[in-house]
Amino acid sequence: MKVTRRLGVATVALATVALALTGCSGKNDAGGKTSDASGRKFAVITHGSAGDAFWDVVKKGAEQAGKDLGASVSYQGSGKADEQANLINSAIGDKVNGIVVSMANPDALAEPIKRAIAAGIPVITINSGQAKSAELGALAHVGQDESVAGEGAGRKLAGAGVKKVLCVVHEAGNIGLEQRCGGARTGLGGEVVNLQVSISNIAEAQNTIASKLQADKSIDGVLALNPAIGVAAVDAVTKAGSSAKVATFDLSADVIDAVSAGKILFAVDQQQYLQGYLPIVMLNLYATNANTVGGGKPVYTGPGFVTKENAATVKDLAGKGTR
Repeated sequence: MKVTRRLGVATVALATVALALTGCSGKNDAGGKTSDASGRKFAVITHGSAGDAFWDVVKKGAEQAGKDLGASVSYQGSGKADEQANLINSAIGDKVNGIVVSMANPDALAEPIKRAIAAGIPVITINSGQAKSAELGALAHVGQDESVAGEGAGRKLAGAGVKKVLCVVHEAGNIGLEQRCGGARTGLGGEVVNLQVSISNIAEAQNTIASKLQADKSIDGVLALNPAIGVAAVDAVTKAGSSAKVATFDLSADVIDAVSAGKILFAVDQQQYLQGYLPIVMLNLYATNANTVGGGKPVYTGPGFVTKENAATVKDLAGKGTR
C-alpha cells in the first residue's frame, strides 16, 4: 500500500511541475513575462541555513521555481526554533502570498503557523514535521517519509550482511532523525543503537563515533543522518580499526566521491531540490487556480538511493547544484 500511494502522489507531483512550466510559467508565447505570478511573494523558512550543503539545494530549487514563475522567493533559515518562529512572524508582517516551512520542532512553530493561516496566508510544510502538517492547517507536506526511508536504509544494510547498526543523531530534538533511526531498526530486523553527536563540531562527532566503535566491537554498521557526519563516520571507522560498513542520509560532493570509492555503501537521497521547487509551484497554483495537491497525503520526494552504480550520474547533477 505504501508503494502504491507513493507512486500515485509522485505522479501528481510531476503533473504539477508540468502544468507550472506550461500553463503557469509566467511567460507568454512571444517569450515575454505575463502577470500570472508577477508581484507575488513567497517565503521559505527552514531549520537549515544557507551555506549548508543540503539546504543550499533546497534554496536553489525554491529560487528556480520563483524564476520560472516570475515570483519573488526569499529564503531564510535557522537551527533555533524560536528564531524560525520569528521569521514566520516577520513573513506574516510582510504580507507574503505563501509560506514554506520545515518543522524539525513542530510544537515550537505551531502558533506562528496558525497565525499565518488565520491571516489568510497559505502554508506548505517541507522536510520535517509531516505528522503535524495537516493538524496545523497546512495545505500539504512535501518531503520524504522519514520512517519509510529509514526502513529502506535498514533493509539495504541487512542485505549487505550488517547485524548491528550505530545510528548517529546529529540534532537533539529533531523528530525526523529519530524516525529515521526507528525505521532503520524495523528494516534491519536487528539491533540499532542511537548515538547523539553535535553537527556543530564534526571533529568531536568523529571522535565520539570512533570511541563507540572501539567500545563495542559487535557494531558492524554505521548509519549517519547527515552528509558531513557520514564522511566523519568513514574516518571514525578507520580510526577505530573497525570493519563496520557506513551508509548515510543525504548528499554532498564528498559523500558521492566516497560512494564511488566504495567507502560509503550507499546514500539515501530525498531529492531536496524538489522540496524547494514543488511548494512554490503548488502555492502559485493555489493562488491562481485554487488547486491543492496530494489529497491530504504527503507529496514524497524520496527516498532514492545513490550507490556505486549511479554515483557518477548523480555527481554530474550535484555539480549543477540540483542534487
